[in-house]
Amino acid sequence: MLTGRRFIFVGGDLRQLEVIQQVVDNDATVTLVGFELCNRTFTDTTHADLTVETFAGADALVLPVAGMAEDGSVQTRFSREPLILNEHHFAALKPGAKVFTGIARNRLESICSEYGLCLVKLMEQDEVAILNSIPTAEGAIALAMEKTEVTIHDSNVVVLGFGRCGKTLSRTLHALGAHVRVVAKPLPELARIREMGMQDVPFERLLEAVQDADIVFNTIPALVLPAAILKEMRLDAVIIDIASAPGGTDFRYAERRGMTAILAPSLPGIVAPKTAGKIIAESICRLMNVKDAEPEVHEKG
Repeated sequence: MLTGRRFIFVGGDLRQLEVIQQVVDNDATVTLVGFELCNRTFTDTTHADLTVETFAGADALVLPVAGMAEDGSVQTRFSREPLILNEHHFAALKPGAKVFTGIARNRLESICSEYGLCLVKLMEQDEVAILNSIPTAEGAIALAMEKTEVTIHDSNVVVLGFGRCGKTLSRTLHALGAHVRVVAKPLPELARIREMGMQDVPFERLLEAVQDADIVFNTIPALVLPAAILKEMRLDAVIIDIASAPGGTDFRYAERRGMTAILAPSLPGIVAPKTAGKIIAESICRLMNVKDAEPEVHEKG
């Protein structure tokens, strides 16, 4: 339970509504900033402006999955006005307060370090990232179905990367009857791919793997599909890039060549916000009750 804990929620999308509900259900005191356009109501919550006084003494600040941009802006779906945080907001939080975010850019890292706050990067927590890969995989496959004229079953599919999302995506495609090739680097990953009944492809043979592909799913946040690779692929191949922006595809060249290449990050918040929100909420509630939480606690100064 979170009885006696005070949370500040700033901005977010549909996922954040599920997080708010679970935190409220766990008996926390909740203040919402930037939710005036939300038509969903929560019991025992307060709406407030983005002032230093609002943040004073709070135990936790919950940011959207996208976190805070370097200019302090926070993505919001439910606010009339832009939300922009500054150092004074963070300085007002209780010393040692937890700051929850999906990802963290340099400025957020620096501010939390300066003011002795515990920065929790939820998308780096296995309990979140692994479960989050399920709606990501479902969303990516649904997008591929929409953009192709063939079934997933019996199609030639390539997955680039075998991390959390790559594993779930590959296994799901394989279960649907696709001919799955997975491109990876580490030898243990290549061995596991083969053990799972899929074709393992060393990274240096990426071009060979994608040349006759119907669909290519990229999970690697680096330029792995440059113009030189795209030039050798089929024109009717569909690329679904789920890596963090800007993705791993030369989208300019793909468009010039007439190929279908789609950057689709943050799929859980689009295709399954309720599920994705519950995954995040469970981790936040658990970490608030762990004194020596996994994330690094920055020393003030």
